[in-house]
Order: sequence, then C-alpha cells, then structure tokens
Amino acid sequence: MNVKKFSASSSRDALRQVREALGPDAVILSNRNLNGMVEILALASEDMSSLAAPMVERETLPAQIALPEQESTMLSAFARRRSEADQAAGLAGALEQSRNANARVAEAAAPGKSARDSDSDGASTAMAAMMSEIRSLRTMMESQFSELSWSSQQKQEPIKGVVMREMLAAGFSPSLARHLTEKMPAGCTAAAALSWIKSVLSRNISAIGDESAMLEQGGVFALVGPTGVGKTTTTAKLAARCVMRHGAGKLALITTDGYRIGGYEQLRIYGKILGVMVHSVKDESDLRIALDELKNKHTVLIDTVGVSQRDQMVTEQVAMLQGAGSQVKRLLCLNATSTGETLNEVVRAYQGSGLAGCVMTKLDEAATIGNVLDVVIRQKLNLFYVANGQRVPEDLHVANKQYLVDRAFKLKRETTPFQFTDAELPMLMAGTTRSSNDRTLREVNLG
Repeated sequence: MNVKKFSASSSRDALRQVREALGPDAVILSNRNLNGMVEILALASEDMSSLAAPMVERETLPAQIALPEQESTMLSAFARRRSEADQAAGLAGALEQSRNANARVAEAAAPGKSARDSDSDGASTAMAAMMSEIRSLRTMMESQFSELSWSSQQKQEPIKGVVMREMLAAGFSPSLARHLTEKMPAGCTAAAALSWIKSVLSRNISAIGDESAMLEQGGVFALVGPTGVGKTTTTAKLAARCVMRHGAGKLALITTDGYRIGGYEQLRIYGKILGVMVHSVKDESDLRIALDELKNKHTVLIDTVGVSQRDQMVTEQVAMLQGAGSQVKRLLCLNATSTGETLNEVVRAYQGSGLAGCVMTKLDEAATIGNVLDVVIRQKLNLFYVANGQRVPEDLHVANKQYLVDRAFKLKRETTPFQFTDAELPMLMAGTTRSSNDRTLREVNLG
C-alpha cells in the first residue's frame, strides 16, 4: 500500500497537490492541521483497487480485526455461498461512494474560488461528508459480520441459541443475553446452561434481604418516580408495615403531590385508617420546616408528585429533596410493565446524586419482568420491595432474588408474534456489535 503525505499552508493547496500527484480519483485517508500546516494522507485509486480485490475473493475482515478460527471458517463458507456478481456489486457500491466523496473534495479544491475562507469551508464540508459515509460503511460491515458470526455460532453451538431465545422471551435485553450466552461454560446441556444463567442473574441482583434497613433503622424515605407507577399505594403499604412494627406514634406521612386531583386525599384516607397525620408541603422551604417538626419520629415517608422522566421538574424535585436539611433517602418506583428502554431513561433521570434503592411495582400486571431485572442489574440498584397488587399492606414483599429470576423465565412470552425464531436471532444480534464496550456489561459478576 503506497500511502503518500502532502503538506501545504491551506487545504486548497494540499488538495491540489493530491490531485496532481495521484489524480482526481485519489482516496483521502486523513486530513489534519499540524504546526500551522495542513497535512493530508492519500492513496491512489489503483492501490485501493488492489486492496479491494482480495476482499472480493476471500470475503475477509480488515487486518486489524482478529477472528476466531470458527469465524474464519464461517466467513469462507459464506463467501462460497455468495455469487461473484453480488460480491462485485457490493464492492462497486463501496468504491462508488468513496469516489463520489473524493470527487466532492476535488471539486472543492478546483480553481475558480478565490476566497480562502470559502475554499476552506467547502473542503471541510466535503471531508465531513466523506467521513460520515466511511463511518456508515464501517457500522454496516460490523453489523453484517456480527450477524454472520452469530449465525455460524448458532449452528456450531445450538444450546446458545436455545438459551438466547429463553432470555429474550423473558424480557432481557439482547446485549445482556448475548454477553451471558457467550460466557457460558462449554459442553453443558440446555438445562445446565439455563441454570448457570439464572445463578449469574441472581448473583448480580442487589437486594436488602430483610426489612431491617427500612423498618428497624428508620429515617426519612421519599418515594419518587413517574406518574402512575404506584407511589401513593406503595407509601401506604410501607406506612402500614411501620405502624404494625412500631405503632402509629412513630410514623409521619408527608405529601408533595399538590398537582394531581385527589392525590392528597388518597394518602389522607390511608393515614386516617392508620391513625397517622398527613402533612402537605409545596416547596423545599415547607419540606424543611415539616421535617424539622417531625425529627422525633422514627420513620417519615414522603409521597412525591409523579413527574415524567423527560420533564425538567425531575431535577427540581431531586434538588428539593436533597436540600431539605435531613438525610432523605430516595426510593425509585420502577413499573414492571414498562419497557427496558423506558426504565433506563427513568433511572438516569431520577438518579441525581444517587438512589438509596428501588421498589418494583405492578408485578402482577407485567407480562415479563426480565426488562426491569435487566435495568436493576445494569444500574446496580438496591432492590427493597416488590409490589404485586393493590391490597394494603398484603401486596408488598421483601425482594427475593432467586424467586424473581425464576419468575422471569416462567413469565416468558408464550405468544408467537413476540417470540424470536432461529432465522431472526442473527439479525437481532447484529445490533449488539458494540456490547463488548458497554461498561455495565463488563461489570457483570460471572462467578
């Protein structure tokens, strides 16, 4: 490969040198400013063609990507199956995109534009467009090779395909499912592999184990989350548990929900049944005063107004709770019926300077719960309780990790439209090419 370097005081002069030395079809590899000079690395179109030819014949990856032996065998088999016409058409398309991008660069450097700023802007725009096209090609190639890799792996190790389908049906994300299936012990049966997956998932769920952190130690707890996730009902369930353990005199209830019609009344009715006064606050100043007056209480529960994770009021609410003058521990209510993408957004929005933990709500309404367990694992949240109904306080339980993982696989999707077939798995895996760089996956404890 004959890569040449060209330096000039401006982009226009450097590009003119490239055109004169290598012709209008030269491929620009890089462009940077160095010590006040513009430096361009370029390659003649003939050299690019010679590099592309082996790719047409062998269908291999770039040299810097090292393939396992089985993936190399897979790619060779794939190359034999594809027709030469398809290979040539794909290469021609890639070269045509490259030529078009370089033609725009050459046009920007052509004589006739006297203003240096105009020349520089045109060249920069053309270069940005070309780099965008190169990145698109790279992403497309990575996705295709990932799809081919999984397709070959699925044929050689069918157990991984079985476990993958089970995890996807349970609601876990494709990236987590692929990460775990690729780390599975070799040579095990489907039952043993699934048992290993369950043990890894259980090991990576953080749960309180007992209620001492909540009921015995006491403190100020604020239940937060979007509208409709069950904050008020969960607050009432926790309040009933506190009253049964310590008596009504040791508990206080506060609500910041001055927006929702009947929000205060709902909690007030629960408080009246339990014999506990409910205090209503509007802002940080009111909350600080209320907490100061209630500092002799063993436990204070705060029911907050529901705010969408995309609303600016989330930040204001977190700031209000943090600035209240007491150590307010925030518990995030996670709706088990929400998608994994939505739950990730909710956690990122409500995280602030950190959460004390979370409560899984609406378990009884969820078709699958792998989605919420996936988020709890990735975000390393401390799971306090699980709510599975409207009854107060019966439908609130201390989180049991093993039970939740087993339930996730028992609640897997049974309807055909939402299941993935063997033919669909490789296409789904094509979207997980960058999962190896996901920090939340690298930190999963495999045991």
